Amino acid sequence: MATKKLRRAGLSQELCDRLSRHQIVTCRDLLSLSLLELMKVTGQSYQNVQKLLCKVSLACAPKMQTAYEMKMKRAINSSPAFLCTTLDGLDRALHGGVACGSLTEVTGPSGCGKTQFCLMMSVLATLPSRMGGLDGAVIYIDTESAFSAERLVEIAEHRFPNYFGREEKLFSMTRNIHLYRELTCDSVQKRIETLEEEIISKKVKLIIIDSVASVVRKEFDMKLQGNLMERSNFLAREASLLKYLAEEFSIPVKPCAVSVSLDLEQCTLLCEIKCPQINGRKSVTVHHAPALRLTNKLFSTSHENL
Repeated sequence: MATKKLRRAGLSQELCDRLSRHQIVTCRDLLSLSLLELMKVTGQSYQNVQKLLCKVSLACAPKMQTAYEMKMKRAINSSPAFLCTTLDGLDRALHGGVACGSLTEVTGPSGCGKTQFCLMMSVLATLPSRMGGLDGAVIYIDTESAFSAERLVEIAEHRFPNYFGREEKLFSMTRNIHLYRELTCDSVQKRIETLEEEIISKKVKLIIIDSVASVVRKEFDMKLQGNLMERSNFLAREASLLKYLAEEFSIPVKPCAVSVSLDLEQCTLLCEIKCPQINGRKSVTVHHAPALRLTNKLFSTSHENL
């Protein structure tokens, strides 16, 4: 993707440092410049700048894969295929849990337990693999200021009293959950665009957005002409970025140092979308992007167990 940092595009450290002094740090920054501008910034010849543009373009462009290559890549991956929810009925319905390496959408009316479900999944992702967790960190993007650290600790202590009976375990769990409060569509978009290196450096295994609908409804008045198209474009861009993170890190993210050759661990993307069509209101969805869409009908009868 165009937001990939240049140092991950195979450029020399010296060239990356020189470009960064001109605020050119991503593939998009470099590709938006003309040949003459790049010649001035890099001090290289016309031919070398052309080669540089070609190299960066190839680094950020989606790579072609055959169906066989995709199948073999998944077959040799030793990371967990699912993140177990610990809700027996839901795990049976999902054939093991929330699929790793994919985008999952959670929907349902207000108060049905979507945020509680996301908090529970955050706890589970930090657990060691021997307990069914992903043994990694979590990025939690909160758009409604609904995240509660106290509730997170309560859920952890209630569901796993033996494991979280020691204070150091609770400290380790909470330290591995990285919270960002983003209250506008633009800030959510920018945060997602900068997640790639955080995923790698912090060994992130789960990304949660709670929720996409909150910022969309605040900023896009559907009574105004043209807002429907703008809203759809925003959701499409956001879904595309999230799917890229899942598939790039493979998705293994492996959805994560900074070398793309590292064997990163697998990650799940859990995108919470609140309130599909309820009481006559238009739904806010990311259309066909999610590999899985959960509704409150699947887990609302079980969320009291959280």
